[in-house]
Order: sequence, then structure tokens, then C-alpha cells
Amino acid sequence: MNLSTNYFVNLKHSLVFRLLRTGIALFPLTVQGLITLIVTALCLSVFGYGSMDLVVFALAICALAILVFCLFCAVISGVFVQRKIQRNLREAQGTFESIKVEAGYPNETGFAIPTLKLLPLVKLSWKIVFPDYIETRTRFDVNNQLLEEIIPAKRCLTASITRQFTVSDVLGFCRYSWLQKQEISCMALPQTNSVKALPLLRSLTAEDGIPNPSGDPEGDRMEIRPYAPGDSVRNIMWKVYARNRQLNVRLAEKSVFHSKRTVAYLLSSDKDEAAAAVARMALESGALGEDWAFAADGTGDPCENLPSALEAVARSRAIGQAFSYGLDQFLTKAVGQSGAHCIVFAAAELAPWLPYLKKTIGTYSGQFSLVLAIDGFQEEQSQKLWRKMLFQENSDSLQGRETGSSRGEMLNLLTELGQLVESTLVVDRKTGFSFDKSLRKV
Repeated sequence: MNLSTNYFVNLKHSLVFRLLRTGIALFPLTVQGLITLIVTALCLSVFGYGSMDLVVFALAICALAILVFCLFCAVISGVFVQRKIQRNLREAQGTFESIKVEAGYPNETGFAIPTLKLLPLVKLSWKIVFPDYIETRTRFDVNNQLLEEIIPAKRCLTASITRQFTVSDVLGFCRYSWLQKQEISCMALPQTNSVKALPLLRSLTAEDGIPNPSGDPEGDRMEIRPYAPGDSVRNIMWKVYARNRQLNVRLAEKSVFHSKRTVAYLLSSDKDEAAAAVARMALESGALGEDWAFAADGTGDPCENLPSALEAVARSRAIGQAFSYGLDQFLTKAVGQSGAHCIVFAAAELAPWLPYLKKTIGTYSGQFSLVLAIDGFQEEQSQKLWRKMLFQENSDSLQGRETGSSRGEMLNLLTELGQLVESTLVVDRKTGFSFDKSLRKV
């Protein structure tokens, strides 16, 4: 299954596929127009000339005339509109402000086209094809101009945008389309949805005083919990075991204090939109404290102010080729060998960063806290056949099914990472609730 998926992904990005897609885009006839041309030509050849049916002959000639007229209008108007738009973009270069929008909400980009006097039976439309996952809509303003309005589905940060303009006839037979690139910064922040203000995510580091000669930052043995594999038998409370036959251990209380500096990092993956939204909420609400450093995959240097940190959140979604794992480089630049406590934001899924994170936790001298984010829990519900045939699921449920996480996968991930990190918090962007490592609401 993975081999076939990789084969189709490589085929999609191959040179032959791109040339074929470009050729199809330049072909002036749509599927409807091509079918009309083939059917009309067959009828004219078989019945018009073959059987000398004058009625079919007249109808076929009229259909071909309409098709040629639509083709002429679409191509001529398309060339005229293309030159007009290119000239307007060159004249307005430098006057456009950077596009800063939020995912999930309609936003105006400032791009507008004056009403053009086109040939009859022709309409103009366009959409943004780069960055991806952007819905494009147009509307008329009071000055009778076509205004562009976009609804991003995911976050992004690019230095340019590419639009695909299409001039087509009203019958849908012909079209003339082209790609137009505009050098303008576009930043879309993730949608926070129902995420509430997070608790203060401050780092915990060892207290200055060393309570015992071993050098461990531990105090008196005050903590009592059930025995777990790996605990020393010297810490077992044997007298309690003799009374109730339950194994409990008494552990030393760690001496810690809240550090003034917090370091946090965002790991990117396929379903990391909720994690980016939680990281954004933590930055904007001040949950990281006053002195902090933040970075994400795709960011070279640590960010220490809110604007640069939000840009790092938007840049963390790679368009095309995925970013490499950069947590080790961030820890080296941000804290060096001081062993600070790091807060990691990530998606609640078995992502490619999982083995790298385990290796970092094992080799780094500091401690880690993990904040996982989800877009609801994916529940498999069996539906009857007649309900599937009569009722159609809405887009919201389909989207939740694609981005949701199953409880089984969540528990496996928490079990795998829960023993390696200091604390774990699961945040549901869909409802705004938070859960502990056992998926209990907190």
C-alpha cells in the first residue's frame, strides 16, 4: 500500500505529468465542448453527408457555428483580459500590502479588477492555486469592481501567490486559462476554534540546593504511589504490603522551582493544524511566561517576540517538500548545555518525528513536557445500508473524520511517550477541552 501510494505521488510530481497537465489547461475546449464537437462531427458525417438528411445537416452546422463563435469569444477575450491584468499588476507593484489572514474565516486580500468590457457570452473567474487549501470567492463592490475574498483552510507563509484565471463562455464549451504569479507575502495563521486560554506552561528546573550527596535534586521521601516495573525494591513499603497485600513505593520528592525562561517547539506533520493552533494560543495568551524562546520546523533561529513566533507557526506547514526535524538544533541554539525544560507542541498521531523525538529525549540532559493537539476523537460507527443510501453526510463530519484521532491510537502514543516526558497534556481544538495522559478531562 505504501509503495503504490509513493508511486502515485512521484508520478503526480513527475515532469511528464506536469507537461500533460499544462497541455490540458491550454486546450481551449472543455469536456462538454469536446463531447459536443465529436457528436456534432459524427452526426454531420453519418447523417448529414452520408444519408443527406438536411435537418441534421442544418442542426450540425448551427452547432458547429455556435461552438466556433464561443471559441473565438473565449480566446480573444482571454488574451485581452490577460494583458490587462498583467499591466494592472505591473503598475500597482509595490502598492499591495502583505496578506495577513486567519484560516477558516473569509478575508479580503485587496486584489480587485475593474469591470472589463468583454465580448458577449463570456465570464471571468479565478482562484488561488498557490498556496494550496485556499478557497477563492469574488464579489462586486460599490464601485462595480471584482473584489477577491479568500478562505484558507490551513496555515501558510509564502513570499508569492499564484492565481489561475479562466475566461469561459456561458455555455461551458470553451475556456482560456493561464497562471499569474504575484510577488506578495501571504501569511495565514491557524484557526484557534474553541481552544481556551491554556494554563501557564512554565518550565520546571532543579532547585539550587542539593539535598543529598548523590547530587540528585531530591528531598524527603514523601511521594507514595503503586509499584511499577523498574522501581527499586528498597523503596517498597513492606509493612503496608503485609497488611493489605498491595505493593506501594515511597519516592523522594523532587525539589523544583518555576524557571523564568521557557523554551517551546512545534513539530510539523500531516495533521498538525490543531497543534499549530494550540501553539498560537499559548503564544498570544502569554502561557509561556515573560521570558521565552520558541521555534518550529522550518525555522532556523529561536524566536523571542510574538510577531516572529507567529511567523514561525505559519511557516511550519511545508508546502511541497516536508521540513526536516529541527528540535536538536533549536535546543543547541536556545539553551545550549544548560539542560532547560522544553515544551513540545505536536499532533496526536504516529508521525515521522516520533523516533527522532525519542532519541532527543534520551540524549538531552533536560526534561520535556508534551502538549498534543487533536481535532476531536474519531469514532467508528457502523451505519445501516439504507441510511448510507438515503442520507448524505455533511462536509463537517467528513472533515472531522479525516482529521480526528482514534482513542486507541492516542492511548498507544501516550503510553509510548508518557514514560519519557515529565508531563503530558492533550488539547481538543474542536471542543476546547484538555485531557491528561489517561484521556481524563482536566
